[in-house]
Amino acid sequence: MMERIRIRKMIYLLGVALVLVGFCSCTDKVTAEPKIGKWLATMQVSDTEELPFDFDLSKNEDGTLAMTLKNADERVMVDEIVLNNDSITVRMPVFEGYIAGTYSETEIRGAFIKESLDRVVPFHAVFGNSPRFKTNAEPTVDLSGIWKVDFDYDKEAAYPAKGIFYQDEGIVTGTFRTTTGDYRYLEGVVDGNTLKLSTFDGAHVFLFTAKANDSILEGTFYSGNHSVEKFKAVRDETFELPSADELTFLKEGYDRFDFSFPNEKGEVISLQDPMFKDKVVLVQVMGTWCPNCLDETKFYMEYVKNNAHKDVQFVGLAFEYAKTEEKAFNGIRRLKDRIGVSYPILLAQIGTSDKNKANEKLPMLNHVLSYPTTIYLDKKGEVHKIHTGFNGPATGDKYVAFKEEFDETIKKLLAE
Repeated sequence: MMERIRIRKMIYLLGVALVLVGFCSCTDKVTAEPKIGKWLATMQVSDTEELPFDFDLSKNEDGTLAMTLKNADERVMVDEIVLNNDSITVRMPVFEGYIAGTYSETEIRGAFIKESLDRVVPFHAVFGNSPRFKTNAEPTVDLSGIWKVDFDYDKEAAYPAKGIFYQDEGIVTGTFRTTTGDYRYLEGVVDGNTLKLSTFDGAHVFLFTAKANDSILEGTFYSGNHSVEKFKAVRDETFELPSADELTFLKEGYDRFDFSFPNEKGEVISLQDPMFKDKVVLVQVMGTWCPNCLDETKFYMEYVKNNAHKDVQFVGLAFEYAKTEEKAFNGIRRLKDRIGVSYPILLAQIGTSDKNKANEKLPMLNHVLSYPTTIYLDKKGEVHKIHTGFNGPATGDKYVAFKEEFDETIKKLLAE
């Protein structure tokens, strides 16, 4: 019964998406391709708020279209674009989501869709070199610096963050760091005393708006059109989040970490497998839907390529919201193929990325607080430390410091 209800809900949502994108074209006339160059896109995250982002359209050597998503210093390459009469489908790299719509030479209208999560966000793009955010006034504040932030401060689920912003006249870049990772490359403006920041990286649809003075921010965080959180912040150059190495640990009564999950061949793999014997092992709790996990996976693969240690073994445990094993393993294969992942990724969970459910699969941990989380095991299989979250390239100096600390940790474990 519940499955039928879920299917009906999916059909309804996809039906809405099809209406939004106008798939039912009444003509077979071939439409001229979207123009090459700069585009400005918006996603409707609420009745009153739109999230803007920039992208470039270009041509590959084979003549097919390519899209480059732009957020501050980040560039996300998208090379799976299909045109059919006046319809367009843009599949995101690695991640499940896609844009589907109709197009002309100067306009694309449709939706950003994540089927497994039943999410549909209206999408619109126009050709031309327009500013990301329109402004009406010169900035009256300079927000450069460090901010102590509280998200969802009016709820039990409140959580802290560290805002790191750089302002050049009215243009603002930076990110929010949390105990579970960063909120990606953010780019925006100060319009009078109003801060506006946005990002779309193929998975996250994030918009932040706030009223500001030189020492206080009060605003709203929109995640797609499914989540809204209030936040407030005060300027605090000394603020730091709790150590990422102290948030997750083995529960009392457990002295070992272990797992037992299948690979895509159906083979059940555990830490007793010969590939882990007498090696430093890094167990990555992750999901193919998770951009911070993707950043971490890219870092791990960079390390593997530059440090051919036979005594270091990585393994991923994927917690997937795909509804079937087949779709989950398809996502895992897509990640491995697109990024060139050489280490095994096992399927730990399907149907949800709920962290409480994940904790049931890894009961020796006090909690699964974040995707990703990495468990560092020494050559004897004992837990050296557990690192919660991942602060990627968007965090600047924090990312550089993490890389140096990671290298020192691995060298220490190899020397034992």
